[in-house]
Amino acid sequence: MSNSSFDVVVVGGGNAALSSAISAAEEGAKVALLERAPENERGGNSSFTAGAMRFAYEGKEDLQKVMPELGAKEWDGYEFGAYLADDFFQDIARMSQYRTDPTLTEVLTQQSLDTVKWLHGHGVRFLPYRRQGAKVGDKIKWFGGLVVETVGGGIGLVDAEYRAAEKVGVQVFYETSAIRVGHDGSGVTEVVARKAGREISFSCSAVVLACGGFEANAEWRTRYLGPGWDLAKVRGSRYNQGDGLKIALEIGAQSCGNWSGCHAISWDRNAPVYGDRDIGELFSKHSFPYGIVVNSEGKRFLDEGADYYLYTYAKYGQRILQQPGQFAWQIFDAQTKHLLHDEYKIKQITKVQADTIEELVDRIEDVDKEQLLKTIREYNEAIVRDRPLDPTTKDGLAAKDIVPPKSNWATPIEEPPFEAYGVTCGITFTYGGIKINADASVLDVEDLPIPGVYSAGEMVGGIFYTNYPGGSGLTNGAVFGRIAGRSAAHAAASAK
Repeated sequence: MSNSSFDVVVVGGGNAALSSAISAAEEGAKVALLERAPENERGGNSSFTAGAMRFAYEGKEDLQKVMPELGAKEWDGYEFGAYLADDFFQDIARMSQYRTDPTLTEVLTQQSLDTVKWLHGHGVRFLPYRRQGAKVGDKIKWFGGLVVETVGGGIGLVDAEYRAAEKVGVQVFYETSAIRVGHDGSGVTEVVARKAGREISFSCSAVVLACGGFEANAEWRTRYLGPGWDLAKVRGSRYNQGDGLKIALEIGAQSCGNWSGCHAISWDRNAPVYGDRDIGELFSKHSFPYGIVVNSEGKRFLDEGADYYLYTYAKYGQRILQQPGQFAWQIFDAQTKHLLHDEYKIKQITKVQADTIEELVDRIEDVDKEQLLKTIREYNEAIVRDRPLDPTTKDGLAAKDIVPPKSNWATPIEEPPFEAYGVTCGITFTYGGIKINADASVLDVEDLPIPGVYSAGEMVGGIFYTNYPGGSGLTNGAVFGRIAGRSAAHAAASAK
């Protein structure tokens, strides 16, 4: 078993791990980053995202610091408003049904802007998140608190972070799977990994575990999330098998958070089992607030307009998985077609189209057609037609006298052409994990830090429960990754 010596070893290859590695190297540590995937699949789940990042900002001046490339004409045509740290905190609290760890959420929300600026300083570039902008008069107005994405999406983000990591001296080891952490009670001694069938020892004084949850592990999904979850599609990396969680628990880490919960969305019904880097997040189908969603029985089963999609999409995947056959159809007409996101325009899509409702229903597969016609008719009759649809606000345009109601953005399905998109459940990441404190130290069952062990990203439990405000995941990984790397570097320096 060969041996390499470092101050800090970071386990993982996505945004949280890279933020940790960059941060630790900035503090003077000699850093190794162990990425289980080959180089052409690097980046973990981060590579499969749109690169959207939610953070607190007080106005245009804050946004200009992370998007300085935009010209004056563009700024004059945009209306971003403000999204304060307290707004961000309250969104996480509300989405988690007030279960979120208030200390960690305070750190996340208060440090979100500074962390995004830090990423920008390391070469990550941002642009306005077009999905959340809508033309109002002569301006594009953003709504829902999420206003930027990274240039190049998730792959653009991690590529920029890898360049930054290499610039500050981080050594990256691909196809290298951590299998255990050596710990003598007073500190970390090594990380043992497997590469090309043999074990390698990385001597170190601190480790950051930032290699994601267990969403790609069908057996663990069934064990912790429940029956049926083995049938879910995996949006992202096939390498997120829960290995880091297993390593952490073996050295005494405290399990924490919503182990029976996960981020799961509407995903194309015929998407592959795991994420496709060439398609990325475009298998997602997030424009459901502007249509109706029906199951194989031809019935609606959720309030498509309960809130902006950013506040419901991460829980509605589970609702689809619970339907007969684990699929649903999203139905739209010509009145809202212009509001559909670009993901509805790709070639790799499960779609039918027709010029009449009857013809559309006849073409939709695996659905009770008589009941579906009845559902559409009853939905159309229940709509309160007293105002135009306004996508920039919860407009109260409702379909009330049906079960379930539709609270906002209810327009009748009556103007041809009609379109329907087949969707299933796509799992993004799991909410359960290990417990950390504000310094990103991993805690044992007595709430004491395990010396030299830190964690960040999707491995951390206690922040997200049951639901999730869109764009929070990458920010969470970057904020606590930056903290974890700094803490690990300081621990390694103290051990010398």
